[in-house]
Amino acid sequence: MTYWTDAHCHLQEQFFGDEHDPGTLTATLRRAHDGGVNRVVVIGTDATNSAQALAMTALEGPVAVYAVVGLHPHDASQDLAPVAALARSGHPKLVGIGETGLDYYYEHAPRADQRRAFAAQIALAHELDLALVIHARDAFDDLFEILGREGVPPRTVIHCFTGTVDDAAGCLALGCDISIAGVVTFKNAELLREAVRTIPLDRLHVETDSPFLAPVPHRGRPNEPSLVAVVGEFVAALRGEESSVVRAATAANTARLFRLPAEK
Repeated sequence: MTYWTDAHCHLQEQFFGDEHDPGTLTATLRRAHDGGVNRVVVIGTDATNSAQALAMTALEGPVAVYAVVGLHPHDASQDLAPVAALARSGHPKLVGIGETGLDYYYEHAPRADQRRAFAAQIALAHELDLALVIHARDAFDDLFEILGREGVPPRTVIHCFTGTVDDAAGCLALGCDISIAGVVTFKNAELLREAVRTIPLDRLHVETDSPFLAPVPHRGRPNEPSLVAVVGEFVAALRGEESSVVRAATAANTARLFRLPAEK
C-alpha cells in the first residue's frame, strides 16, 4: 500500500505548549496512520520551534517524523544565527530549510527584513544542499526577483500555494514544486482550484499546514496530519485523477524533495 505524506505541518504548535501531553501526540499520529499517512514533515518558523521540530523526530511509531528548520517571514526581524546553527548541526532527520519567504498580506515584519532573511536562507539551503520550503503571500513579484538573483536551490517547494494560474506558472518555470493545503477546499478558492489543475503531477505535493487551515468539512477545528487524505482526495477529484495515483505521486515527490529514505 502507498501511504499519504503530509509535506508540511506544525505539530510542535500543539504539543510543546503549557498543556503538552505526549499521549495526545501519540494519539494524533495514530489517527494519521489509521487515515493512511506514514510520513510527516514538521516545519520550523523560528529557532525555538525549529529545535522542537528536530526533537519530535525522535518519536517512534508507524509515522516517521522529519524536520525542517527556518525563520518565517513573520519573524524575519529575529536573528537567523540560532536557526543556522541548527541547520548546520548535521541532525540525521533534518531535511530542509524553512519556512522562509515573503508575506506582504500581514507584514508582521518589515519587507526589507523579510527580503534579507529570505535571501540568507536561500544561501543556507545552497550551502547545505537542503530542500527550501517557501511561504509566499501577495508577494510573487518580489519572490521571483529574489529567487532569480540568489538562485533557486535544486529542491524547492512553494508551500500552501494560494496563487493564480500565472503565479503557478512562474513558480514552475523557476523549477519550484508546489504544495497544496486545505485552502483548495474553501468556497472562495476557485482561482486556486484553476491553478491546481495546471500543476504537473510530478511537481505536486499535499500538506495540512496543521494545526491551521483544516479542510472542508472540518473547518473550525484544529487541523492535523490525518486530514491530508481529505486534501489529497479533493485534489485528485479536482484534477480528474484516481486518488491512488495522486497519493503515490505526491508521496514520491515529497520523498524526492526532502531525500527521505526509501519506505520499508
